[in-house]
Amino acid sequence: MPKNIFVIALDDLNLGLLRTVRGADEYNFVGLLDYDEVVGAERFPMGELLAKAERQLDAFPSRVDAIVAYWDFPAICMLPLLRRRVGLPSPSLESVLKCEHKYWSRLEQRKVVPELVPRFCAFDPFDGEALTKIDLEFPFWIKPVKSHSSHLGFKIHNVREFRRSIRTIRANIGRLAEPFNYVLGRATLPPEIAAVDGHHCIAEEIISAGQQCTLEGYVFAGEPEVYGIVDSVREGKHRSSFARYQYPSRLPRRVQERMSAAARCIMKHLDYADAPFNMEFYWNARTDTIALLEINARISKSHCPLFWMVDGRSHQEVMIDVALGRRPAFPRRQGEHRLAAKFMLRRYEDGVVTRVPDDDDIRRVRARFRDTLVRLMVARDTRLAHLSFQDSYSFEVAEIFMGADSQQQLLADYRRCLEMLDLRFAPLSTAAA
Repeated sequence: MPKNIFVIALDDLNLGLLRTVRGADEYNFVGLLDYDEVVGAERFPMGELLAKAERQLDAFPSRVDAIVAYWDFPAICMLPLLRRRVGLPSPSLESVLKCEHKYWSRLEQRKVVPELVPRFCAFDPFDGEALTKIDLEFPFWIKPVKSHSSHLGFKIHNVREFRRSIRTIRANIGRLAEPFNYVLGRATLPPEIAAVDGHHCIAEEIISAGQQCTLEGYVFAGEPEVYGIVDSVREGKHRSSFARYQYPSRLPRRVQERMSAAARCIMKHLDYADAPFNMEFYWNARTDTIALLEINARISKSHCPLFWMVDGRSHQEVMIDVALGRRPAFPRRQGEHRLAAKFMLRRYEDGVVTRVPDDDDIRRVRARFRDTLVRLMVARDTRLAHLSFQDSYSFEVAEIFMGADSQQQLLADYRRCLEMLDLRFAPLSTAAA
């Protein structure tokens, strides 16, 4: 009998990658809720989404062997609730929230690795005196306690920037705050966290000097393990927008080992059980110091093609193994490429899309560059400012996954790929003419 694995917001790209995992022919992948409900929606009515998912699980005529997710909120916070409903093993909702609630996570991190955690404080963006209650010197970062993709994150240099950013946050924070508050209402929270709901923000000291990377790991039978490290290359204003993720990491081995040791220490402290995680760090080469950015209670879906290209299988395999109660045995360097990257094509000014590649253009790219995957985030006539969940300083218009045998080849192939795809844009003034 095949194992029935329910995948929240299953999409075609990731279904193809799921089919690369060990034993995929023994799995029946079943979509749970639609992509447009969980990822692409304007609002996320958590009570309705959970009720709909529960009805689908209850109506399934066979055994439910696992429920998994690779998307950020709200999917990742639905998992503990849905697994508990059908009697599947799961991290507790509270341990997931200790990763996903940025303020709660910082408090827990500070208990075990204080030297890796910047100074921080929570504040209410609707409080007219909020700035006077932030005990940090300019510049600092602010962001909601629940966000993703750097959405509503701002680097603050002065009072004017703070006031301008707060206006934007006030107008938009509710989109995730309201469903996040529903989840918080299902958890047992300490008083200091119950007082900081999804309509709050966190302010943090700047730690982004240096090189950024993400550790991919899991906890099985109480033991955290790290199986891969991916570099995050940044560009743009404040160097805060991601240009590409590249695997494997080129950081010194000793630095990778220090980060891995810290990750294991933190996940043990959180009492996080039998599930994947990823953890983002910075390394400052000048001072040889590391700093912890954040923890996510999931695999990074962006890294799935990179592991497939380099190691031979998508690391969704790890997600599935731990969900089924099996210790992962993820391969290493058995793929077709020595290195791989996810490139994020960005624009830094608003405008209108005037040309996107058609299916023939993409087929030519894939024929020229083996294993390349292209995902467009825009269509012709898209207004960039209307894209959802963008960072505060850029617009992501396409994702391009490529493998290569050298750094030089990887970057050269990417430049040629962009020429072949030939996306075009017009400034607003030109588009309106």
